[in-house]
Amino acid sequence: MSIDLVVGYGNSLRGDDGIGRVVADRVFNWHLSRVRSISIHQLTPELAEELSRVDRAVFVDAKLDGDAVSVEPLYPDESNQILGHSLTPRSLLGLSRWLYDRVPQAWLISVPGECFDFSDRLSPTGERRVVEVLDRLRLLLEIADIP
Repeated sequence: MSIDLVVGYGNSLRGDDGIGRVVADRVFNWHLSRVRSISIHQLTPELAEELSRVDRAVFVDAKLDGDAVSVEPLYPDESNQILGHSLTPRSLLGLSRWLYDRVPQAWLISVPGECFDFSDRLSPTGERRVVEVLDRLRLLLEIADIP
């Protein structure tokens, strides 16, 4: 049985920037033994260890532009810049490879937001996109048994 990880990140006090975190929280509520979920403000080096322990990882983040949710495969950043000022999903995968010699299959789901003002709530568009992302996650992670 494969172990999957969903990492939702963003600022939950900036409206739709918290979309990734809402997705991760809802995945946590699925209570599936093979799916782990992490909701965080920003990516940190400690996530590399968690990545080394799973078979597949999906990062979910809001984006400012665009009008469609996108899903793209991720590969480790092979440069020596993996501990730069800001971490990316690719740099974390590179760090996992460097420290633990293990990298999961990974994807980034980028979700266009509508409102990034100070708010602890998603916009109606953001809420609809969360539902869309959860449907895509079910397909991507081959999950059929969600209540």
